[in-house]
Parts: sequence; structure tokens; C-alpha cells
Amino acid sequence: MADTKPKKQPKKMTRRGFVACGATAAGLVGVTAVVNVGTNMFKSAIDHYIGGGETIITNAPGSESWDTAYYDQQYRGRGRATEEAKQIVVEIEGEGIVLLKNDGNALPLASGTEVSLIGRFAADPVYGGAGSGTVDPNDCVTLHDGIVAAGLAVNETAYGWIAENYANYAKANITMDNPNTATYYIGEIPWADYSPEAQGSISGTTALVVIGRGGGEGGDLSLDLLGTMNDGKHAAFVANDETANYEEGQHELELSREERDLISAAKEACDKVIVLYNGSTPMELAPLMSGDLEVDAILSIGSLGASGATAVGQVLVGATNPSGKTTDIWAVDFTADPTFGNFGGRQYTDVTNYYAHNYNGSVEDATAYFVEYKEGIYYGYRYYETAAAEAEAGNYSGFDYDEAVLFPFGYGLSYTTFEQALDSCESDGETVSASVTVTNTGSAAGKCVVELYYSAPYTAGGIEKSAVVLGAFGKTALLDPGASETVELSFPVRQMASWSSDEGGYVLDEGDYVISLRSDSHTVIAEQVVALEAQTFKTDSATGNELANRFDDLTEYMRANCENLSRADFAGTWPAAAQDKTAAECGITLEEYDYKQHLGDEPMPTTGANNGVSLIDLRGLAYDDELWDQLLDELTVDDMTAMLNDCAYNTPAIAHIGKPATSEPDGPAGFTSLNGATGNCAYCSEFVMAQTWNTELMYRMGQMVGQEALASGYNGWYAPAMNTHRSPFAGRNFEYYSEDPLLAGKIGAAVVSGAASNGCYAMIKHYAMNDQESYRIQHLCTWATEQTAREIYLRPFEITIKEASTEMKYISDDQGTVETVKMPGCTAMMSSFNYVGTQWAGGNHALCTEVPRGEWGFTGCIITDFNLYGYMDKNWALDGGTDMHLTYAAMTPAFQGTGEASVVARLREASHRVLYTVVNSNAMQGMAPGSTITTSPSPWQYGVWGGSAVLLAGAAALGVRCYLGAKRNKEIEAEEAAEKK
Repeated sequence: MADTKPKKQPKKMTRRGFVACGATAAGLVGVTAVVNVGTNMFKSAIDHYIGGGETIITNAPGSESWDTAYYDQQYRGRGRATEEAKQIVVEIEGEGIVLLKNDGNALPLASGTEVSLIGRFAADPVYGGAGSGTVDPNDCVTLHDGIVAAGLAVNETAYGWIAENYANYAKANITMDNPNTATYYIGEIPWADYSPEAQGSISGTTALVVIGRGGGEGGDLSLDLLGTMNDGKHAAFVANDETANYEEGQHELELSREERDLISAAKEACDKVIVLYNGSTPMELAPLMSGDLEVDAILSIGSLGASGATAVGQVLVGATNPSGKTTDIWAVDFTADPTFGNFGGRQYTDVTNYYAHNYNGSVEDATAYFVEYKEGIYYGYRYYETAAAEAEAGNYSGFDYDEAVLFPFGYGLSYTTFEQALDSCESDGETVSASVTVTNTGSAAGKCVVELYYSAPYTAGGIEKSAVVLGAFGKTALLDPGASETVELSFPVRQMASWSSDEGGYVLDEGDYVISLRSDSHTVIAEQVVALEAQTFKTDSATGNELANRFDDLTEYMRANCENLSRADFAGTWPAAAQDKTAAECGITLEEYDYKQHLGDEPMPTTGANNGVSLIDLRGLAYDDELWDQLLDELTVDDMTAMLNDCAYNTPAIAHIGKPATSEPDGPAGFTSLNGATGNCAYCSEFVMAQTWNTELMYRMGQMVGQEALASGYNGWYAPAMNTHRSPFAGRNFEYYSEDPLLAGKIGAAVVSGAASNGCYAMIKHYAMNDQESYRIQHLCTWATEQTAREIYLRPFEITIKEASTEMKYISDDQGTVETVKMPGCTAMMSSFNYVGTQWAGGNHALCTEVPRGEWGFTGCIITDFNLYGYMDKNWALDGGTDMHLTYAAMTPAFQGTGEASVVARLREASHRVLYTVVNSNAMQGMAPGSTITTSPSPWQYGVWGGSAVLLAGAAALGVRCYLGAKRNKEIEAEEAAEKK
């Protein structure tokens, strides 16, 4: 039977169908465009976090067999390097732990002793800090495991309860530059909240009470907990059970009620009470030394890093004898310190609409804040030791050193005893030299720190001078009982000179200089008087370059607007607490930078030349070698701006001169990332590193960082941080070494030299006077006299720049001859967020050019701290001497005036500094003169391109669908028209 069903007529594509099809195709094309443009704009950022392309080196014919392994890479994988680094951490922690108290030889503990870990931080230790010092706790040895590994028996009932419950108690959380979300809770668990089983289990054991304090980037510790909670700026810091116990004026660095109750309970139930202070800034611990809360022993263990807890266990049982010394003075009452009333910052109330917008258009705090270092050079041990000297002389009534100071600077006990003998001490007019014999007179092997101080003659009303200043230090090897070692110490005579703004140089007064061997800043072992003639030093000790007053604006401001603490009358010049005021009454103005007002008459540099010079050709050559001009002539303006403007954790490649891309992670705790773990080792805090007083160990630590860099593909390192412990409340003290500039500089120079030995350029930071976190991005004008700046806050950077060095391999001729040359170890710095005076630090010409480059001989590059703020003007940085910008080019404005000769000349010099740093690093590993480079696409780019291809194929398919639909519609319309006829 025939099919009588009518044929199905084709349907026309509707208007809605065309719109949907076209819109979807357009959307796919748009998404593809956005993704490709966006990933291209943020390529450096994506490369940093998930990996970039491989640099492919093509060596010139005939050079393939040349030895271009400039550095000996000992580990072929990141994992192996990391595991080896963790062993270094154990050594650093072991030597950096300070035994603060040990009554009745409470320590060491016998193997097998049952110990009760008590306190929140027993199960939640401080490993690092927030920000660039971030440490992944999941990759760290716990205190529990470190103590068990040492052979102690942990009370698991108490520990298990703490581990299960500590997260229910809020603790301090510094959120970077966002006080509205920051909190300052101590976070200790009240003893009354412990379960009856946990409470009962500690009876008859040895208590290890762990007290912790953290820190973080972008926020300081609270000077007044109730005041902070109620100041209207900290919305997240709200009342809870803990805050109900706060007392008026209680600050974050004193024992909380919960901590006192915990110690009381431990004293009542346990045989011994040992406190482990797990923090990296001094704390008020006087109540633990005597009275109702007196404990048997105290260890300052700092922030532990990946494996420091292993060393804590070893010290507890005596497998490691503690040899650390304090790097700050530990006062009894921090509120009586001369810095206390002038820490944090106040506001210039008449400054408005000043850099009112960030780069993204959002409104920023358009006013300005200030901090005044009214204490001058009299802070830390320099104040307390000088106060003691003046009190002894009858010039400072009411001051009692023993009532004011708990632990001196350079203090630390041992499980053994040492005798130190000053065998000789003399000066030839240029150098002070001392020979000290150290003998272990006790019953345990141990190491001993040797500390040499000087006391310069002082005239009331003359140049300010501390009564005691650290001049040199050393540390013995491990000495067996009865063994001796002679330690040779020396320092330049001119180190004892003081900066005089009247002379524009360093002045050494005539008179008797007392050189003293001490066990700490206060306890004299022996001393020798050295008579010296007056001298004035107006040239730099290392370079011979002229010295001059560079910071007259700071000195004049301090003299005109502040009562500066003076040794001539400590009581009468005591620093008044800062109050808000106007810039006008201080005689200052803050002006936004306009590059057009700062153009010079430089000739237009040559750009884009074809001289046939590659970057590798400059390796090992002096900064001012003539060949540099030929290379720099090859750069285009686009080359220079691209390299300098997109430097967040990297520098971009410039293929036509053979410059590879570089990778430069944070931070002072080892290679870290704010966005997650890198798989590298987390070191213990710089606070602990400095407490070792061991430059040889810190050199090895730097070497290990360099090996990690080689194994991980890193070239630079945003560390070490070299700022000063001006106040114990500074949020990043855990990232800084010490209150003392000599100790910080010597430790820093050792670390930097070690890293440089393996080709990793350390970018010491934050230059300079960035000694607090509060208001750091809100135009914080930092004020100090030039003497204070030079003798204290710039000195660690100066020492590191002058003393860090390395022996570097390079190919010296066209035959592939490998030679070595001594090179500066420090070739990079990071400037800071704050202002120095009325000038942003990164744009301050005196700070970034005149002093480090013009006086000290620094030839490296300077990078900004993260450039997200309107005041961090790129041209201002160029003008001041800061070269690179820690930012992503897509997020910030470009350089202005790139057609102006002055701007191009500054771009050229900035590029010179960056290229000098890179060519003398491990970035050139494997490259011979004549080499060329290419960079393969980043692995993630293949995904972007593949996804784009799929999206575009989809868009094309939809386009074809629309085309066929339109064609079919015309055919149907034609058929319908024919049927009507």
C-alpha cells in the first residue's frame, strides 16, 4: 500500500534562533579575546604561580664544550634540596635557642621523662608569620613530634585534648594592611576549660608550658588591647570571654590572665615547670622569674620553621647545649621604654586629597601619618646601658638597671660554664684588636659567644653617644669540657666615631676608649683602655667617596619639632607621646610628584643599536666597563620599560640581548609565596637566626638557599629583611634580626654572601626605616636625625653592601678559559612603603642614590615593595634611584615621558643596574659568550590556546549554522513563492 503521509516540510530558522546563534558565537569570540588578552597582560603573574616557559640556550658553534656550569648544583630536584635545608634549620634552631632561666639545673631532662605539653601553642605552634614570612604548618615538625623524637614521654591525654580543642578559641590574626579584619586575641585556652581527665593527667609530670606570640606583615602588635578593641578601626576584634579579662592598659606582650592561670595550675600539679616562649620578639616575662608565678626554666625558642621543633627536643634533653644569646634587650616594663609613646603613628590633620586614588581608581587614605624617632640613638640596650651609666654617675635619679631590665642584650645561659680571658687588646690607631681565650670549665660540651664592646668618651651637650656599643663578636666551635679556643676579634677604630651633622662626617673625639669583654651588654669580664687622638672622617671607608649631610631635612625637622632624648638630661628630655598635629605647624609640605618638574639636560641616549653584544659577554666585568655602553645602546625604550615595569617576583626576558627571564620569590623564611606553598624549606625566623650569633652557620644557610634556588629554577630572593627591632611591638620583628645594627649587618652579610656563592642574588629589604607596619601604605612620614639614621637604621644595609662578597666564575676569552673574580655579594635591595621625611622612600634621592651608590659603592638594583598605591610613582622612583617595580604591568600606569631624554637616560641607568645583577647570577648558568636564547611557551598557554581553539571552533560552527539557516530560509521562501504562483 502506498505511503499517503505528506512529506515533512523543512522549517525556517526563526529570528530568535538567529539572535541566539549569533550572540552565542559572538560571546565565544569575546570570551576567547578576553582570555587571551588577559592572560597575556598577566603572563608574568601566572608564570610565577603555576610555572612559565623554559629558557632554551643555543650556544655558539665551537663553545658547546666550554664549562658553563658556573655554579655547582648539588641537588637535582627541589625535594632533595628541601630535605637537606631542613637539616640546616635544625642546626640554626639548636644554636639559636636561648636559655633564659635554669634554676637548680632543671634542664636538661633525662631521657624518658614524662612531660605534659600545656597551652594552646603546644599543639598550634608559631612556625613563621603572616605575609612574606608565611610558613605552611602542614610541612612542619610539630613540637609534640620533636619532643617525642628526643626521647621524652609526652602525656597524650593533655596533649590530645588541646589538639582537639584549640581551634575553638580565637587567636590573633594580622591581616595585611587591613586593620578592620585584624584581631589581637592571645588565644590561650582557660585552664578551667580543660577536661577533668586532661587536668588530672599532668600531676607529677614535668610541665612544658608553651606561650606563643605571632606577628605579621601589615600590622603591629597591640600596645593597648582594650584601646585597640574600642578604637573603631578593628571591627573584627570584638568582645569575647578572653577580652572580659583584659585589664586597663594591658598590651599584647604581657602575660594574659589565661596564661597566668595555666602556669599556676602547672606549678601546683607538676614536679617542674618549664616555659617555652614560642615567639620572635621580646616579651614581658618578669613574673616568671620570681614570686607566685616563678618557674624552673625558660627557653626562648622563637618561630620554628619546618624542622626547628626537632632542635627544641634535642635541647630539652641536652643532646644540643643551648648557645644562643638574646638579640634585643628584654625590659621589665615595655611601657617605660623610650620608644613606647612614639610607636605606631599619628596624623597630619591638614593633609587632604594627597594621592587620593590608587591605580585602580579606588579611593585611598588621602591624608598622611608620621612617626618621630624622638629617642634618637637611645633605644634598646643603648638606652638602658647608658641610663645605668648616668645613674651610677649620679646624673639620672631613680633609674635602677636591675628593676628596668630582665635580660640584657647578648644574654644567654648554657648547660656548662665558660671562662673567658682577655689575653690582649690594643690599637694601632686604625684597628682595635683583641685576643680572647675561652675555656669550657663545666661538664658538658658547648659553644660560647664572645662579645666585645666599646665605650667612647662623652661630653654633656656634645655628640650623643651610647655608653656601651657592640664592636665585634665571635663564637667558638663546640668545646669539650676542659678544652680551650682562642678567638681573635677586631674592628676599625673609625667604627667608634659618631656622625656629626655640624661636620658632615664621622667624628672620633680624643680620649680614652674603654674596650670591654662582656658576657652580655651589662656584665663586664675584662676591659682595656685605648687612648686615641681626635679624627674627623669625611670620606667613606670602603670607597673613599665624599661624605656629606644627606638628610638635613630630617635633622632640621627633629630639632624644630621634637624634644629629642639626650644623655645630658634623660629625665628632662624624655620623649613625649605623639599627638596629631598639622604639617603646616611643622613647617613641611607634601607634594605629589610631577616628572615634568624634574627633567634634566641629559642628551638623548642611543637606543636600538645593533652592536652584536650579548648580556653574557658582560659577566665578570666591572660595572663601569666600556662594553656596557655598547650593550645598553642595543636596548629600545620598549625593552627597558617592559623589563622595569613588570617585576613582580620576576624580570622579563629580552631575547635579542640574550637576557633570560628570572624568578625571584619572597621571603625571609625561605622561598615562599603569599598564594600557597612553594615546596621549598621554611626556615626558622630571622630572630632565631641572629640569636645564634654565628656568621659561619648563617653563611652555610645562605649557601643552602642558593642550592634551593638552583634546584628550583630561582635566581633572586626577596630577603633577608634588614630592618631594626626599634620596638618589641613591631609586627615583623620575626622577619628582622636584631635591635643592634652591627649584629644584623654581620649576620645579613653572611647570609647574602652564602646565597651569592651559588648565584642567588639576595634583595635585602626594606630600605629604609621601615621599622613598623602601622600606616606603612598611608604616607607614613618617618623622622629621625641624620645621626640616628646613619648609625642605627642604615647601618645594617651599609655593612651588608660593603662586606658581602663572592668568588664568581666567568669565561674570559674566546677560547673558553674559565676564571674567577671577586664580586660584590649584595647586588639588589628592596625599598620600602614608608616615607623618609616628606619623600617616599623609593623616590628619595638621598636615600636610594646619594648614600648607597654615591658613598657606599652599591652597584646593584633596587626594587620597590609591592607597587599598588598612587604615591609609588614610577618616574619618582626612577628619579630617586629605584629601578624595578614589584607589580604587574597591567595593574599600574606606565612610565611617563618616555620621549624625554632625561627619562630615557634614567631608564637606561636603571636597566644597567638590573642587567648587572642578572648577568652575575645563576640566571646565566649554561650560557657561553655568543649564546642566544629563546623561551618556550608556558605550559598553561597551551591550555589557553587549546581552549581558545575549541571556543573559536564552536563560534565558527555557530556561524556556519547561521549561514546554512539563512540559506535554507531563502530556499523555503523561494519554494513558498513558487507554490503561490
